[in-house]
Amino acid sequence: MKRLIVYLSAVAVSAAIAAEAAAAAPDGAERADALRFEDYFHDRTLRFDFYHSGDRHTEQYFFDEVKSEPFWAGSKVSLLDTTGFGTQFFRIVDTADEREIYSRGYCTLFNEWRDSDEALSIEAAYPESVVFPCPKRECRIEIFGRNGKGEFEKRFSQIIDPEAYTVRPFVRRYDVFDVVVGGAPEHSLDIVLLSEGYTVEERPKFEAAARIFAEEFLSYSPFKENAYRINIRAVWVPSEDSGVSLPGEHIWCDTAFGASFYTFGEERYQTIVDFQRVRDAAAHTPYDYIYVLSNTQKYGGGGIFNFYGISSAHHPTRTGKIYVHEFGHVLMGLGDEYADPVSFDSMYAHDVEPWEVNLTTLVDFDSKRIWRGLLSEGVSVPTPAADEYEDKVGVYEGGGYQTKGVYRPWLNCLMNNLHRTDSFCPVCSEAISRYIDFICK
Repeated sequence: MKRLIVYLSAVAVSAAIAAEAAAAAPDGAERADALRFEDYFHDRTLRFDFYHSGDRHTEQYFFDEVKSEPFWAGSKVSLLDTTGFGTQFFRIVDTADEREIYSRGYCTLFNEWRDSDEALSIEAAYPESVVFPCPKRECRIEIFGRNGKGEFEKRFSQIIDPEAYTVRPFVRRYDVFDVVVGGAPEHSLDIVLLSEGYTVEERPKFEAAARIFAEEFLSYSPFKENAYRINIRAVWVPSEDSGVSLPGEHIWCDTAFGASFYTFGEERYQTIVDFQRVRDAAAHTPYDYIYVLSNTQKYGGGGIFNFYGISSAHHPTRTGKIYVHEFGHVLMGLGDEYADPVSFDSMYAHDVEPWEVNLTTLVDFDSKRIWRGLLSEGVSVPTPAADEYEDKVGVYEGGGYQTKGVYRPWLNCLMNNLHRTDSFCPVCSEAISRYIDFICK
């Protein structure tokens, strides 16, 4: 669960990140092989839409549609994902030579819903999609999910013909404007901002919010040090109503993406269920990551790894901190480090090592190479949460929504408490920097 429920209170992928979880990723040895982008791909995107359904104990995938998108913003070098990040993982296999040619980890809102009490009594289906550079010939998509031991298992497979007449072409519907442009998309971190809950008359308000997002986002390390390779563009999508839905308060708004608070009964958890509709808008510009700016002052939002982020664009005091906190989830799946009991307080099994770089159950702490390399000299493991350790990397109990059994590297990080700090901890900061290096190669 990657969400904002905090108190107003991350050349090739780095060896350290790759080693964090390469053993957990499917076919890890093959994935190190070099690939030439031009041998396998066109310079545009293919998108695979599907429905992810089931309940707490069952899971199914149903094909929906293949769509073409006009841009490919991703790296043409870092094509294979060996990080092991995510609760889900997909790969594209060239069927002519059975070679893996692209792969990425990700997380989904459906997987979070499966941990909710509601999933014990009903079945549900969520629209999802994954994107990849458009293959030049027939390929196969394979989707993996984690089992109870934290290992990836194949859950779905389907042949894709990129030249099939059933591939739906892109249709341009919305205006796009640049906010910040640092470099060429293939060598940059490309963020697309989408407007949610702004009426036609409120376009200037959204444009101002997009500029504020860029100013705030690029004021925090390590993003400000990487500003020369960060692009931020915005897609203007008007809504019928102003604001977003608050189901717990019987307020419903007709908006572009149907965003609402009270997700899974959590007041501050703001999400969008129809991810495919979000993708349709994002496709208007080159992008790696999607962030939705919602037209509300109400505190709250959410961020899901390689899925999307969303938060209130007009909170009076902590907008910037909310943006970077949520983007830590979206970029590389950083875990929430706070220990407030919520409805998902058993998300992390104490006998399984979390895949997130900034959480551990101490089952396999040696696998946290970035964290281990930054441990302050002389600190014990676990580390007491005492004032003398305020600025020391340690192993502090309390994280992943649990007070016991899950540990974090820093007493107060932006992934923990927005009241007490203005920065990421050294572990999160180093992981973000290295992951930016990976996606910008």
